[in-house]
Amino acid sequence: MADDLDLIPAPLTVEQPGSAPGRFTLDERTTLDADAGTESTARWLRATLGAATGLPFAAGAGPHAVRLRISEEVAREHGPEGYRLSTDGSPDGSAADAAVVIEGGGPAGVFWGAQTLRQLLGPDAYRKAPVTAGEWSLPRVTVRDAPRFGWRGLLLDVSRHFLPKDDVLRQLDLLAAHKLNVFHFHLTDDQGWRIEIKRHPKLTEVGAWRSRTKWGHRASPLWTEAPHGGFYTQDDIREIVAHAAERHITVVPEIDLPGHAQAAIAAYPELGNTDVVDTAALTVWDTWGVNPNVLAPTEAVLRFYEGVFEEVLGLFPAATSPFVHVGGDECPKDQWKASPTAQARIKELGLADEDGLQSWFIRHFDRWLAARGRRLIGWDEILEGGLAEGAAVSSWRGYAGGITAAEAGHDVVMCPEQQVYLDHRQAPGDDEPMPIGYVRTLEDVYRFEPVPPGLSAEAAAHILGTQANVWTEVMENRARVDYQVFPRLAAFAEVAWSALPAPDDRDYAGFERRMDTHYRRLDALGVDYRPPAGPHPWQRRPGVVGRPLEGTPPIV
Repeated sequence: MADDLDLIPAPLTVEQPGSAPGRFTLDERTTLDADAGTESTARWLRATLGAATGLPFAAGAGPHAVRLRISEEVAREHGPEGYRLSTDGSPDGSAADAAVVIEGGGPAGVFWGAQTLRQLLGPDAYRKAPVTAGEWSLPRVTVRDAPRFGWRGLLLDVSRHFLPKDDVLRQLDLLAAHKLNVFHFHLTDDQGWRIEIKRHPKLTEVGAWRSRTKWGHRASPLWTEAPHGGFYTQDDIREIVAHAAERHITVVPEIDLPGHAQAAIAAYPELGNTDVVDTAALTVWDTWGVNPNVLAPTEAVLRFYEGVFEEVLGLFPAATSPFVHVGGDECPKDQWKASPTAQARIKELGLADEDGLQSWFIRHFDRWLAARGRRLIGWDEILEGGLAEGAAVSSWRGYAGGITAAEAGHDVVMCPEQQVYLDHRQAPGDDEPMPIGYVRTLEDVYRFEPVPPGLSAEAAAHILGTQANVWTEVMENRARVDYQVFPRLAAFAEVAWSALPAPDDRDYAGFERRMDTHYRRLDALGVDYRPPAGPHPWQRRPGVVGRPLEGTPPIV
């Protein structure tokens, strides 16, 4: 039945009448009857479906209503994000009790049910104004649904290429349309610092701007000579967090340390290893790769970043952002090996080596965040030198780090580079713009399995969920992000939400059929996705060097 209705992601069950199915009509009579706890969904319905249909959806419990309810029964059966949607109106909408009823196990469940309602109305329900006048109709149907994973996320890197605030808000809307509920906001890196910190204004005055940018992979001889940069004011961040919360999306801010820090060091040279590098000569990095300039292991650096995190916690409230990401990846140890200051710190702390020094950084902020009611999460390199107690792991270098962490009792988000890095190219051949990494087709993403095979049941319980990562070295604007992310995010959303069979048994042909309708939804939303037949001429980047890796590596 899900195939017949073209719902993405696929729900648990769909029931339709066997005979005389009929339709339920939305028109000027249709009211919106919202129980306590469903107000944000009511606002969203009026703003989106109201704009697309031209219908007022007046408040009230009339006989021809869309009813939003919190249901203890749904909560017991499907959890707080589960929902039941039924459209039991008569064919002409004249029945006395005709209604569309969305019951959620909690406020989030009601919202996900409303997203399904939008899909049932057809692709034109995704437009910002009506394209046809008159009534809108729904099939008579009952949908019961709940997500497989509690963490269904997307990372957006705005450090390599800055995206304006409105593009971020739009990205949140696209996540919500696919029932994704975590937005991992990668705000700092070597190439740019993107969040205003009032006590350290040079982080954005200096660290948010670079004089030029590598065009293509770091091996490319090409440069974009125009300065590039931008940042979000604290009010911008508050707006983004509030917009996400209205859509039941958790925002996970990432402040990278102790590596990926050249933008911060360029702004405040004392943060770097001044005894081995002339940090005053550093600028915001203008190319890609693993940067050697890392933070110095000093008390002054700890105090500086504690100040940063104090402001970050104030902008990302615990209720909507329980996790804070600290990076912890790709931290070369060469400067620490050469630095008398770093070596003295290793001796003072009784550490075995430089890996222990990286672990010391992470452990410090794990304790600091925990004391303030937050949880630290970092890339799987935080396993090196010993994993901080209570920390969660984003497993990006394959399954191995996630398996190790889960078996040790730590929570894990699976985001392996080999499967769900959406900056990687979508097809072989020279037409793909700036072809990076492994070929990962729409079907490849659809067959991704977040829980590693062979993991014990106890360890598997620590898999919080999964996320796709969007690194923007070769995505210079919103259109390029759209091209790399879509349509693969639709396949990923189904993997994260739906109760799919084993990868080899998944009905990819059925998914492709449903995508025929979903492409029309994306068209209505103005998404510059990669067409199934390949990129449009204007989506290509001829002559720009990528990094085409031959073959597909084994999953590790």
